Amino acid sequence: MTGKLAHPASPIDRNTAEALHHGRHGDPFSVLGPHLVEGERAIRAFDPGAERLFAVTEDGTRHPLDRVVEGMGVFSGAVPGEGHYWLSGAAGDLTWEYEDAYRFGPVIGDMDEYLLGEGTHQRIWTVLGAHIMRHEGQHGTHFAVWAPNAERVSVVGGFNHWDGRRNPMRLRGMTGVWEIFVPNIGEGEAYKYEILGAGGELQPLKSDPVGFGSQHAPQNASVVRHIAGYGWKDDAWMAEREGRNSRTAPISLYEVHLGSWRRVAAEGNRPLSYKEAAEELVQYAHDMGFTHLELLPVSEYPFDGSWGYQPVGLFAPTIRFGPPHEFRDLVDAAHRKGLGVILDWVPGHFPADPHGLAKFDGTHLYEHADPREGFHQDWNTLIYNYGRVEVSNFLTSNALYWLDEYHVDGLRVDAVASMLYRDYSRKDGEWVPNKDGGRENYEAIDFLKKVNITAYGEAPGIMTVAEESTSFPQVSRPVDDGGLGFGFKWNMGWMNDTLRYMAKDPLYRRYDHHLMTFGLHYAFSENFILPISHDEVVHGKGSMLGKMPGQEWEKFANLRAYYGFMWGHPGKKLLFMGCEFAQPSEWNHNAQLSWPLLEEARHKGIQRLVRDLNTLYRAEPALHALDCDPAGFQWIEANDDKASVYAWIRRSGGDDPEAVVACNFTPVERVYTLGMPQAGRWREALNTDAAIYDGGGRGNMGAIEAVAEGHNGQPARAEIVLPPLSTVVFVKEA
Repeated sequence: MTGKLAHPASPIDRNTAEALHHGRHGDPFSVLGPHLVEGERAIRAFDPGAERLFAVTEDGTRHPLDRVVEGMGVFSGAVPGEGHYWLSGAAGDLTWEYEDAYRFGPVIGDMDEYLLGEGTHQRIWTVLGAHIMRHEGQHGTHFAVWAPNAERVSVVGGFNHWDGRRNPMRLRGMTGVWEIFVPNIGEGEAYKYEILGAGGELQPLKSDPVGFGSQHAPQNASVVRHIAGYGWKDDAWMAEREGRNSRTAPISLYEVHLGSWRRVAAEGNRPLSYKEAAEELVQYAHDMGFTHLELLPVSEYPFDGSWGYQPVGLFAPTIRFGPPHEFRDLVDAAHRKGLGVILDWVPGHFPADPHGLAKFDGTHLYEHADPREGFHQDWNTLIYNYGRVEVSNFLTSNALYWLDEYHVDGLRVDAVASMLYRDYSRKDGEWVPNKDGGRENYEAIDFLKKVNITAYGEAPGIMTVAEESTSFPQVSRPVDDGGLGFGFKWNMGWMNDTLRYMAKDPLYRRYDHHLMTFGLHYAFSENFILPISHDEVVHGKGSMLGKMPGQEWEKFANLRAYYGFMWGHPGKKLLFMGCEFAQPSEWNHNAQLSWPLLEEARHKGIQRLVRDLNTLYRAEPALHALDCDPAGFQWIEANDDKASVYAWIRRSGGDDPEAVVACNFTPVERVYTLGMPQAGRWREALNTDAAIYDGGGRGNMGAIEAVAEGHNGQPARAEIVLPPLSTVVFVKEA
């Protein structure tokens, strides 16, 4: 035996034996395993299936252990020496052998215990969860879980017949953490925790809050996964990603739901695996000119219809598409193609599934007890208690886990507005004011600041993004400057206003002309991303194409013009899958995108337009370098409501050529006199009405000539052709 002998234990009397037999003993290591009793080693074991039990020493000697109390499965006996032993049981003609989990000492060290106890351990996944290891000379898995109010915690699985009496765990001091090393189990082993809560109430079997893997739904046990030792090949990307994620970089995100992007019809219409997506999705996004993939949540979730936004296993990449290393294959492949990977992350709420975090140890451990604080009425979910240091630490550590272990380049935090306000979606009397009587959730605000400080401090070069739909100030400003510390914020106001405008008949757009200009009043108050996300093409909202008015040709022309407007507008870009080729139906998470539509010229034209917009956006610094800076934008024409024409200048702030963007949102071709910032030749860099996009092929024959005559407050002017329902981009030639 390599572990130290325990000090003399209390005698195994009937009460102790009954407590072990009925699974009520909260300190099994004080009884079971090797103990010095009057200077002699005694081996004590619990095996309820055994009629006879032996301790076998290294020389092969079988030492019989005596039954302590008849019918209780508790055995004890003297075994000479201090060397390695194992247990051998027998019942009738059946025999079995196994290592004694209670002969092993603790795994968690003093410093980890201290940090866990005070809720400041930044990398709790290195201590909690299930870790395959070699401990005291033996291969096995170490389990550790936080359950401070439990009277007893056991790890259960097929290895112990899902019997919570067989492997109760060791409580580590005042940390509330329970641990045990179970020999000879490893990769792929399913397990849960059986918890006897305060007052002796047995809880539903719980999956591991820090588990690295899960079973396929509807099964929901955690699965032991070895997450160390991956051979990353993305050094070049990691060295330069800070520049790729900066405010001055071209950032165009392709938002993807992995389960429905593309499916394999020949194999039961299954979704692509992570490894298949590493080839097909990565190549497609690269060819389309996007700079980043943004994946809807991949943390394990029980219900397909939640799209991942109701996660249970925050530390487990969903097994729907493969095990953890295969998710790394996807990230690594993206990086080697020059694509960043952003994950949607959900710290705002969690489902009340009985195997999850709800009343984890019999108390409201992760959630608020008061439903006015702890129940989310919109989604029938539970809200984390951000004011509890261990819960805040759990979530902050989870954010760092994805950035550290999976080389993810950023996190887009879901539903931030619901976290910031205590009265979010609540009526009077349904919420609890803060200590000052206000509606702001101070604890959640502090938590979000902590996440951003930790993420940017520990994982240089990443980005964090807030989906925040209110006017909460300084969301994307540094914490030390009074902000929340996010790198970027979704511009929900811009999205809502501009889509309202585009849905109107062009005849009446003049009356809501300001909807397309209002966003510039606040465009530089935050570091904005312009989002056309999954939320805009579900729940009866229709597809992007379906939002556009008019006959079929007008719908396509409107959508092309809108995308041109979006890519020319200040702000980073985000487009949900399927929108890049004008899928006419709403997104359906149970089916793949309508890829056969690309055989039709109009859909193929939209796809080619998005590819060219991405290419132009990346190639011209004027269109991206000052996306978040007012110095990069100037109106030329913002008030021509009668013609529904808009025009503006984009600048890089350096010596790069300027760009001019002009939009015509009526189905009438216009020959328009436009003020220009410089005289000379301007290349028609993109025209959404071009024939290659299945447009009418009208335009400016590739270029215009601006003359040095002032117009619209600009020093030059040019006569330009604005095709019906179009956006045209001009770039100054040297």
